Amino acid sequence: MGIIVNIAILIGLLVFLYFLKKKNVKFSNRVFIALAIGVVFGAVLQWIYGFGSETITKTMPWFNIIGNGYVKLLQMVAMPLVFISILAAFTKVTIGKNLGKIASIILAVLIGTTAIAASLGILSTAIFDLDASQIMQGESEVARGEEIVQKAENVKTLPEHILEMFPANPFLDMTGARSTSTIAVVIFAALLGFAYLQLQRKDEETANTVKKGVDAIYGLVMGVVRIVLQLTPYGVLAIMARTVATSNFGAIADLGKFVIASYAALIAMFIVHLIIVSLTGLNPVLYVKKVAETLSFAFSSRSSAATLPLNLQTQTKRLGVPEGIANFAGSFGLSIGQNGCAGVYPAMLAVMIAPTVGIDPFTPGFIAMLILIVAISSFGVAGVGGGATFAAIIVLSAMDLPLALAGILISVEPLIDMGRTALNVSGSMVSGIVSSRITKELDTEIYNDTSEKTSLV
Repeated sequence: MGIIVNIAILIGLLVFLYFLKKKNVKFSNRVFIALAIGVVFGAVLQWIYGFGSETITKTMPWFNIIGNGYVKLLQMVAMPLVFISILAAFTKVTIGKNLGKIASIILAVLIGTTAIAASLGILSTAIFDLDASQIMQGESEVARGEEIVQKAENVKTLPEHILEMFPANPFLDMTGARSTSTIAVVIFAALLGFAYLQLQRKDEETANTVKKGVDAIYGLVMGVVRIVLQLTPYGVLAIMARTVATSNFGAIADLGKFVIASYAALIAMFIVHLIIVSLTGLNPVLYVKKVAETLSFAFSSRSSAATLPLNLQTQTKRLGVPEGIANFAGSFGLSIGQNGCAGVYPAMLAVMIAPTVGIDPFTPGFIAMLILIVAISSFGVAGVGGGATFAAIIVLSAMDLPLALAGILISVEPLIDMGRTALNVSGSMVSGIVSSRITKELDTEIYNDTSEKTSLV
């Protein structure tokens, strides 16, 4: 009976959100209302039934139809969107001869901010005096550690990661089959773009035919993106209700210091993002307002890949970043230089684990080596759940630290991962802003525009 009641309440809340849409409530307001309702609903469910109860366990698969279904739709459109948007950027001549400079700046920002994120992670660990030996390991932590050790056997070296970025089979990569599929699709689309530019010089009539086809497909894909994005409030409500209802608040309370330390580092890194934005001569407060919806979804979904359509729409429609630059920044940000998953997290973990094997993690040599390894290993981190685990495996292996202890925070992993994902997405958007600002292609009128027409849908 309880399951039916829970589903009925969820349906009622979804109808309420639809009613708000009919009343022409702003899209951004509906997203935040859905976020708040989801948190409250999830908390009430856990308060009534208790953590891990059978009723909640059997209810969540029905909630997942809405929440996970929405995420899957976003993931469905992400790869076609990356491919056609980059190709269309060439047909619209929005990248041109600055391509090499644009890509270099984006990569420099992503990797540079990851190094800064690692430094802040180390600092936060020191301030809060975190040590892996402080955490009592139960069955779940031990099992997680064993799983990570098994995964480590399949983790490739950095040269192998770089090699995997090349698209041996672009049609396979269009399915997202590999962790580096996004970058591979970017490379394939860019090569087609250069081929189009060559064709334009040799056979303008054929090039115009290609351009019409690309523009038509681009319009079709963007239509699908707009349809899916309209479902955002409903997806956010279901995702947050599930997340809160299934959260282990007892474990969160026991590991409160570790959660606080993690978010202190994540928030500090977000402030660095705002400083970078202000150094480009832009208003950081406007940046926060314009990216709030997108970061909220990244926070709730815990998937940079699922957030990509929102990421690109935010960059182009609200931040004034040209389509070509936005697509490179968003695509590279999925698997390179993720500030939260590849920066803060593995650095904190390494510093926490080092004392358990008799290593002082606060010597200049250890810190310098750790930051360097974190920055380099940030290549090829997947933009889906689990990316932080692979980043941690690479860093811990390179630092010769025990991998089994990487599972010590499994109880609070989902909560921390929410903040990490939001920071990842913010980092990719900042790289787009910096690149377009340096190349003088940023549309400051769009960035400074606060009118209704800046809605994402």
